[in-house]
Amino acid sequence: MVFVSRVLPFLVVISAVAAQERVYQGFNSGAFFSSNKPKVQSDFEDEFNAARALHFSPGTFSSVRLYTNVQTGTTNTPIEAFQAAINTNTSMLLGIWCSGTTTISNELAALKSAVDKFGTKFTDLVIAISVGSEDMYRLSESGIENNAGIGAGPDTIVSFIREVRTAIEGTGLASKPVGHVDSWSAWANSSNEAVIEEVDFLGMDLYPYYEKDQDNRIENAEAIFEDLHNRTLSAAGNKPVWITETGWPFDGPTSGNATATPENSKAYWDTIACKYLGRTNVWWYNLRDTNPAIEEKFAVSKAVSAETTFNLTCAAGSGAPATINTDLSKGVSSDKKDGAAQLMGSMGMVGLVAVLSAVFML
Repeated sequence: MVFVSRVLPFLVVISAVAAQERVYQGFNSGAFFSSNKPKVQSDFEDEFNAARALHFSPGTFSSVRLYTNVQTGTTNTPIEAFQAAINTNTSMLLGIWCSGTTTISNELAALKSAVDKFGTKFTDLVIAISVGSEDMYRLSESGIENNAGIGAGPDTIVSFIREVRTAIEGTGLASKPVGHVDSWSAWANSSNEAVIEEVDFLGMDLYPYYEKDQDNRIENAEAIFEDLHNRTLSAAGNKPVWITETGWPFDGPTSGNATATPENSKAYWDTIACKYLGRTNVWWYNLRDTNPAIEEKFAVSKAVSAETTFNLTCAAGSGAPATINTDLSKGVSSDKKDGAAQLMGSMGMVGLVAVLSAVFML
């Protein structure tokens, strides 16, 4: 009985810490293929299942970041990724497309329709809502130089954020954080401070590979990432910063001093993914390549399967979540891993110390 009386509080503490410090890891997923063919439910389900099954994955990639609520080819029909997420228990960072438009009414109509249709099966999987993606970057000097497309200014983004908050009042999404995703440079630009003041979180897109004005060889990638990440954190003040896009291509043109090779993709994974997974929300770029606007190849998964383009193993002691899916002869084996070990990996040292302290005080 003494053992039980000490173990039960221990389990309660673990559950409490896990709930307080839960972080998400996943990939970005566009609404269509490089051929501009719309993705349908089965395509999204293939992605979400493949993300969970990746060989030697540090922890489980069970989340997705979406760019729009609208199914490609329709006016305001909910994107079929929603049903796929429900079927696979995949959490979602929702996206509302804001560039090149004066209204988000169709986005909101699709979102409301999904809430009405799916109820809590849908809303319980929603982590947060991102109003826009790199809109302010597209209007910046570097965005124009890189032909990034039509963007939206800070006043427009603030207006859209407020519109979203009004639209979700009284729904199952009312308590979800509402934020914006943009490049680190947009967040570091003081002219965009109004958006920082308005959001609940900042989504940061950061690619040292594209930082051509620096010596962006892979050997310098970590230092570049940390410098630009810290600038974003500084601009954010007390607002949380999530890593919504980052990665290094395994194939593609040279960018400044950066070269795209599988070896460099692996090196970047080791220094950035293994450092941040389990510590903050991360949506890696990308599980598979579907963006017709870019030449580089970032895909972690080969042919949307468990096989990967480089080894995802993180070094012992890196602090990354526990490695799963190690039994290649039997496919996914995460159910064989010690759940407590995975939990400790995601909690980090601070959470572990809190748990141990509580146990020894019993």
